[in-house]
Amino acid sequence: MSSRAGIVVTGTEVLTGRVSDRNGPWLAEQLRIAGVDVAQVIVVGDRPDDLRRALEFLGSTGIDLIITSGGLGPTADDLTAEVVGTSQGRRSRLDPELERQIAAIVASLNERRGWQPDPVATAAATRKQALVPDGATVLAPVGTAPGLVVPVAQGRGGPPVVVLPGPPRELQGMWPAALADPDVQAALAGRDELRQRTIRLWGTPESELAATMRESEATIAELEITTCLRDGELEIVTRYGPAAEDSYEDFQAAIQSAFARTLFSSDGRTIDEIVAGALIERELTIATAESCTAGLLAGRLADRPGSSAYLLGGLVVYANEAKHNLAGVPVQLIADVGAVSAEVAEALAAGARERLGADLGVGVTGIAGPDGGSDEKPVGLVYLCVTSKDGSLARRLNLPGSRADIRARTVLTAMHLIRELLVT
Repeated sequence: MSSRAGIVVTGTEVLTGRVSDRNGPWLAEQLRIAGVDVAQVIVVGDRPDDLRRALEFLGSTGIDLIITSGGLGPTADDLTAEVVGTSQGRRSRLDPELERQIAAIVASLNERRGWQPDPVATAAATRKQALVPDGATVLAPVGTAPGLVVPVAQGRGGPPVVVLPGPPRELQGMWPAALADPDVQAALAGRDELRQRTIRLWGTPESELAATMRESEATIAELEITTCLRDGELEIVTRYGPAAEDSYEDFQAAIQSAFARTLFSSDGRTIDEIVAGALIERELTIATAESCTAGLLAGRLADRPGSSAYLLGGLVVYANEAKHNLAGVPVQLIADVGAVSAEVAEALAAGARERLGADLGVGVTGIAGPDGGSDEKPVGLVYLCVTSKDGSLARRLNLPGSRADIRARTVLTAMHLIRELLVT
């Protein structure tokens, strides 16, 4: 692509993993939508020298724009604006009007919260946030911190730097103004459409996909293809320019032909979107009875807006008494085959459907560990069943991983069983 950008995410809390980076991926996708390719995403701690070196490195790669997030607050470690100004060859000065604007925002927040901070400290913090590099454009605060677009000083080389706040809500609210800034628009004048398409497979090994891609080497030469295998779902993300649309269509056709049985999404929709859409389209309802997942499946079904149209409820039936009392599983059945069994999963699915009056019922029982397993029934053994008036589907799983992994993988498999029952 002709326009490229680099992103610097600041904050020791992000660098050390205490806080997940939500800004780098979000900005990368927004830039992709705007036709701008992302060359680098760099995470640095709250150290001026590290930030300065990151800016210098990105500037030396020939990219058209740099975006930073974080480090715009009132505390001593919030140094992004100052460091960017220095790196761009611009001295920072107090903007009195911005100082008054920030002071009003801070006063309103303190009043709503019932806080009475020290006025001297508050004034000093406000003054710090109102220091603006010469020639920079101020982006109006969404929270208390303003953003900046800082062009490089005359006589120096390098791209402009967009300085955005760290809180994702503030950064995302400020992004339209940043993208519309004249210096940013000029820097990205060469941008072109960057298309992105996603295909999802269920139960296909990466080795099989690799073989198909080798057979299509001539077709995919113009495509940037990334694959990711997560708990049985193989995601194929392809990026390309408009001129390569025919190549992508040929590649998609090859995937559809080779993996017709395991391809479940050729339009980028997730399993959650597909299940919700099928339930709504067919005007069906669903209920769950969960042992080892303890409501995680019902929670996932409820994550999407509008889930009240299809999710009637879920039974958490961890104890055997709950399996009997809530889902109606016969006590003798549990005694005969054990709580972790195909028969109990089927009884749980039927019980959820009948007790809650749903069209579909899902039963889950297993051993998530790390304790409770045996030679006959090891940790990771899970039984699933999805039932409706038209039939049922069941699975026996032997899942690896931690307790959290086993529970998450069980829920994902249950979602795919629901999909299979709905689309067949």
